[in-house]
Amino acid sequence: MSSDGTWSPNSWRSKPAAQDVVYPDREKLEKVLGKIRTLPPLVSPSEIERLRHQLGQVQRNQAFLLHAGDCAESFDACTHENIAAKIGLILSFSLIVIWGARKPVVRIGRIAGQYAKPRSSPTEKIGDREVLSFRGDNVNGLDPNDRVPDPDRMLSAYFHSTATLNHVRSLLTSGFASLHHPREWSLSHVRSPALREEFERITEGLSDALEFTRTIGIGKESVSYEQGGGRGALGEVDFYTSHEGLMLDFEEAMTREFPIPSSLGSYASSSPESAPSKVHYNTSAHFLWIGDRTRQLDGAHVEYFRGIRNPIGVKVGPSMKAEELVRLLDIVNPNRENGKVTLITRYGAGKVEDHLAGHIRAVQQSGHPVIWICDPMHGNTLTSSSGLKTRNFGTIISELTSCLRIHAECGSHLNGVSLEFTGELAEDGFSVTECLGGSMRLSEDQLPLRYQSFCDPRLNFEQSLDVAFLISDHFKKERRGGKKSYGDVLYSELGGRQL
Repeated sequence: MSSDGTWSPNSWRSKPAAQDVVYPDREKLEKVLGKIRTLPPLVSPSEIERLRHQLGQVQRNQAFLLHAGDCAESFDACTHENIAAKIGLILSFSLIVIWGARKPVVRIGRIAGQYAKPRSSPTEKIGDREVLSFRGDNVNGLDPNDRVPDPDRMLSAYFHSTATLNHVRSLLTSGFASLHHPREWSLSHVRSPALREEFERITEGLSDALEFTRTIGIGKESVSYEQGGGRGALGEVDFYTSHEGLMLDFEEAMTREFPIPSSLGSYASSSPESAPSKVHYNTSAHFLWIGDRTRQLDGAHVEYFRGIRNPIGVKVGPSMKAEELVRLLDIVNPNRENGKVTLITRYGAGKVEDHLAGHIRAVQQSGHPVIWICDPMHGNTLTSSSGLKTRNFGTIISELTSCLRIHAECGSHLNGVSLEFTGELAEDGFSVTECLGGSMRLSEDQLPLRYQSFCDPRLNFEQSLDVAFLISDHFKKERRGGKKSYGDVLYSELGGRQL
């Protein structure tokens, strides 16, 4: 950053960078970054601006934000089966929420670029060897003998992201969205009769609503898409990509200067003296976020994020002081633009009561416009007796429902949820087994059956729909003036803590 405080895509280099990757071959690194700078953008300014507009609706409580996907993607998981399963789960989840909340769902996937992961230590012990920690497929290999950071992996990440995004676009523009009908959801995994009855009531209501719309002609096309027909109202959805903006070398190389789309002329006319004619977009994803380990006010990541036009997320944990949060908002959104900043809270079920209300009040008093979403995953990780990282479903929904309640008590709204989940199946055709509990009552001795994550444990298809049903039921009761979801049969049968 220059002495007058101006921003440029590389001004972050004057700041200390947490979680920095040290590449032994600097010449090779510069060659790879030079190549990436010449490659086409993955997303367009118009798409980014569309997301900003829709996030403005989320901020005004006119839509709900679903941010979901893998903890970290792998190159090997870039297959039709895995991508289709993930997108299908996001569509099914959002359909359930739409039915209960009666508001649109903005879908942002942790996909097409979520390869890097921060680590608590730069090295780890494997047997009697100390090796560099695995930092994700775009940095080094999971094999202990492949831990030297390789710049070529950033190039591979670009092309794997391109392939993933291309397939997502192909699926969503060819009728894939209309296939995810609640009649196709099996409830055979639900152990509790009371819970199965609740789920059946919700799915039957949703199915009837969809069939009614088709009966009156909405979503019913006389000519199929393959024969030249349109996709229909129920077959076309917006979908956006995201990742943690961790690798600043890569993010800088993917940052491009473009004119603001002409349709947004009001942006410039509102303050013609200060509004720039061109702005910088990170074209590797529609949405990026700053992690809990890289949000230092004087750090490189905050410096980089303050200059891009993309909407951004900020992880907010128990170590974040209220005044620090407000100062961070002052830096990354000085003009207080709507739809710009999403605060992703991740305290842990045992700490949310101590911190969330204070953070809400501080932001309210500051006047900053923000979107509040709950990440009930990262603060609730534990290690099983067999040594596998896992999460307890009851603890996850306890933090989520606590957030719903605390926001209401503070005169605020929880605007969305951030989940690590997967719809992928193991080789035997069954869902992965990484998180405990849920309607299938997954036990600790069942974790090794189909544990596939090389990073953090994810909710499987069934557990993810459990969360969707809970959220949908909460908003439906809220619309009708009934009791909230925490404390009722659905919440208690899913293992939620009594409040």
